[in-house]
Amino acid sequence: MKNKTGILLLILGSIANFGFAQESKESDFNFPDLEGPYMGQKPPGLVAEPFAPGIISKEGWELEGVFAPGMKEFYFVTRSGTKKPATVIGFRQQGNVWKKYTEFKRTGEISFSPDGTRMHMAKGYKDRKGDGWSERKSLGPLFNRDDWGIMRLSASAKGTYVFDDYKSGDVIRISRLKDGKRQAPKEMGLVVNTGEWTAHPFIAPDESYLIWDSEREGGYGDSDLYISFRQEDGSWGPAINMGATVNSDKWEAFASVTSDGKYILFNRRIDDGSNNDNMNVDIYWVDAQIIEVLRPKP
Repeated sequence: MKNKTGILLLILGSIANFGFAQESKESDFNFPDLEGPYMGQKPPGLVAEPFAPGIISKEGWELEGVFAPGMKEFYFVTRSGTKKPATVIGFRQQGNVWKKYTEFKRTGEISFSPDGTRMHMAKGYKDRKGDGWSERKSLGPLFNRDDWGIMRLSASAKGTYVFDDYKSGDVIRISRLKDGKRQAPKEMGLVVNTGEWTAHPFIAPDESYLIWDSEREGGYGDSDLYISFRQEDGSWGPAINMGATVNSDKWEAFASVTSDGKYILFNRRIDDGSNNDNMNVDIYWVDAQIIEVLRPKP
């Protein structure tokens, strides 16, 4: 419990300020230029590996690695010291070389609309504007409620939103578009909302599956990644633990699938959990073929 509480405080402390933050003029973060696809990293197989070890994944904590649709931008969250705010670092591929191009205070977990035109950030979003992004805007009264604690909101190509809520017992909610009108969010069923620390959903662009993290009976000892597949009747199939090649006896969370459908990025706490003030959390990735391995056969 101490391990999980420390991680939750880390996350919540870094999303406390929901205003728009300008790009930093000075930075404590420096990175080498990287060449080639996927930030110049050798892709993993069906066993999860650290992403960009020694460059992105290193001592301290690095969270929420995500490629923007088009695979030409990569974002992740880090900080330069235990007393400093969480910072989003953004890289952009220019030609064949990846270079850091932006840095700003974290105001919610970053996810993207499947077409890449919108950056979701908890209860807010930014839209593509030229070569950058607009100021952060509110999603409106359906989502901007004081009694809801949204960390991640994930959107499908149909405009369906799936999001978590740590203020209401760690539940995940869903909101669909009907005739172009946003529907009031509803709690998802017990397939998803079972166990503890249920959070950080990712819905497939075609809504064929949902990935989230939760601590459940029969898991590997802490929060694991789970997947549910959409059934022919529109319901969600049983929650499937994503297995020992993805999960471990430590904390796994924040999964997202790259827009080309090839890889899953997620977080793993890799220390022993004894020091919540200076924890070590890294970004991992694994071949998304694991999704097809887990998909129930007809």
